[in-house]
Amino acid sequence: MSSTFLQRIHGGPDARGVPHFDFSTNSNACGPCPQALAAVTQADAMHYPDASYAALRAQLAAFHGVEVQRVLLAGSASEFIFRITAWVAQQGGRHVHVPPHSYGDYAQAALAWNLGRAAQADDAQLLWACEPSSPLGGRHACWPGWLVDGCASGGARMPTRPVLVLDCAYAPLRLSGNASLSDAQRAQVWQLWTPNKALGLTGVRAAYVIAPLDAQAAVAALERLCPSWPVGAHGVAMLQAWVQPEVQAWLAASLQTLRDWKIRQIGMLQALGWTCLPSETNFFCAQPAPADDLSAVLQHLRVAGIKLRDATSFGLSGQVRLGVQPPQAQDALKAAWQSIREMT
Repeated sequence: MSSTFLQRIHGGPDARGVPHFDFSTNSNACGPCPQALAAVTQADAMHYPDASYAALRAQLAAFHGVEVQRVLLAGSASEFIFRITAWVAQQGGRHVHVPPHSYGDYAQAALAWNLGRAAQADDAQLLWACEPSSPLGGRHACWPGWLVDGCASGGARMPTRPVLVLDCAYAPLRLSGNASLSDAQRAQVWQLWTPNKALGLTGVRAAYVIAPLDAQAAVAALERLCPSWPVGAHGVAMLQAWVQPEVQAWLAASLQTLRDWKIRQIGMLQALGWTCLPSETNFFCAQPAPADDLSAVLQHLRVAGIKLRDATSFGLSGQVRLGVQPPQAQDALKAAWQSIREMT
């Protein structure tokens, strides 16, 4: 992998502040979840959380139906991405497999630890998968043979299988389609969960991981690499709220709203001449109607208080990624786009 520093590009607030109409993130536009927001607001910030996170880990384990020993806490998805990459490198790993269009921190962490990029999933010691994926919002297509063939045939697990991390950030925001992996297959991979997007609380940084079966030594090693108190009081409050039935009920109701908004948003963009790619999530990529300079147009929109995510950094030149937003935001985007097009 090249030693050149990879520029970190993200959606959301920037030097201009918080966009009035922000299509650039994948956060649940129905949020924030009222119950989760109340829990975060009322969090006890005067005291340290329990350093072992015993109660929180037990709650997360019960929510997922796994042994508590398989639950790890993380400061954020990005924090764990760098931590597990460091651990793989320490174990002698030399190559990582990253989806062709994916979150930049996978490659950034590999670069920091001098891991080369493997073209094939079966040639890497660390593999990244995200399903539904970002930026395309679809299924992951590059599962390694040991996972697909071994579990499908009921074969024994590899004693020294590579590390496969499944980024589940958008699983709670799936609006259609089904997961690729069976329960048996999921039990062989590291599952990385970040509920803040589904709850509309991306400013609260907290994540957790479900380790594979029989990964006790790896769990212990990753715990040793973790600083004390990776999750603060507000993150603990959010994760505890995440597992509550009323919060899950709110999320389920929000998904139907997002489906309706998505249909409207795609119809509006298509009427403007945009080509919208299929997705299973509350976000999708689109090719805007022909413009002389997409970057300049996006800057004009940003000045007007509307932010879209340029997908060039994902390897999708000439496209944008849009989170599904309420009708008011959609109408603002339509009016601003038509105004800009009239000027060019």
